[in-house]
This record gives sequence, C-alpha cells and structure tokens, in this order.
Amino acid sequence: MESLQNHFLIAMPSLEDTFFERAVIYVCEHDMKGAMGIMINRPLGIEVDELLQQMELDDDPELVSSLAAKVLIGGPVNPERGFVLHTPQDIWNNSQSLTDELMLTTSRDVLSALGSKDAPKQFIVALGYAGWSRDQLEQELADNIWLSIPASTELLFDVEHEERWQKATESLGFDIWQLSNQSGHA
Repeated sequence: MESLQNHFLIAMPSLEDTFFERAVIYVCEHDMKGAMGIMINRPLGIEVDELLQQMELDDDPELVSSLAAKVLIGGPVNPERGFVLHTPQDIWNNSQSLTDELMLTTSRDVLSALGSKDAPKQFIVALGYAGWSRDQLEQELADNIWLSIPASTELLFDVEHEERWQKATESLGFDIWQLSNQSGHA
C-alpha cells in the first residue's frame, strides 16, 4: 500500500448529492490502520473571529476582528472537534508535523494566537474530519470514488474555497467530466 499522506483526494462527479460532493480533502494520515483527512473547500458559514468569540478566546477583539477567514467543515466525524492545518511552528500543544511545510494542531492554544503576532503565517481552521478504517480508502479509490494528486500549499492557502475542486481537477490534465464512474477489470 502506498501512503496518500500529503495528497489531495478529489471527489468524482458521481458523488453528486452526497456529503462529499465536489470535496477536496487533504490527507493528514494514511497507514495500515486507515486514513484521516480534512476537507478544505467547504465553508461552515461562520468566520474564525466568530468561532473564537463563541469559544471565549477573543482576548484582543481588535486583532480577532481582522480574522475574516472562514471556518471549514473538515468532515463528518467529530464535527465539534477543531483542527488547524497550518505552516510550521513548534510552539503549540498537540501538534503533529505532516510535512516540512505543514502541521496539524488540535489544541486551543493555537486558536488563541490567531490574529496575533504569534499566529501561524497561513492556516485553515476546520471542524470535524474525514476518516476511513483499514482498507476502506483503498476500496473507495478502486471503486472510482476519489482521485488523488500530490498536495500543494498553493491550493491549500492561495485558492478560494469555492474554486479548489475545479483547480484540483484541472491539475489532473484532463476533463474530469469525461470520466466514467464504472471501474473496469481485464
């Protein structure tokens, strides 16, 4: 099994009318036990500053009010749990280095720093995650539910949420709408 950690999963057009319709998921972990990822293109409908106010983490309202970034739906699993996907900083509790360019932090201390000079340079705040049990993701790939591409920080941080699925599919080099959702076997 080849690990898809640090890859994007791109939902096939056949996932219409499902939770994962046009989803782009950053795969944080993928090993023999399963996989875990954060959906990076579905805004929840609130901004980071509102979330921090709800959590009573807005110590400096002036700094926090500058956070117009959207909170994302990270996935259907544990939607009450927060995740911050961000550029590297080794100062947070419960941080996991994913690559030289990315970390995942699940502790409140990183949220408290957003909008301050201590904040990560670039970040995504998401509630919930997408998870797969052992061999489940591999089966979904075999069933043509997902396509995968290597992750890029440009797509993560520089492309608008609403454009991420289209940009990810364009990077494949072919028109995704031309694909069949049927798998073939020789």
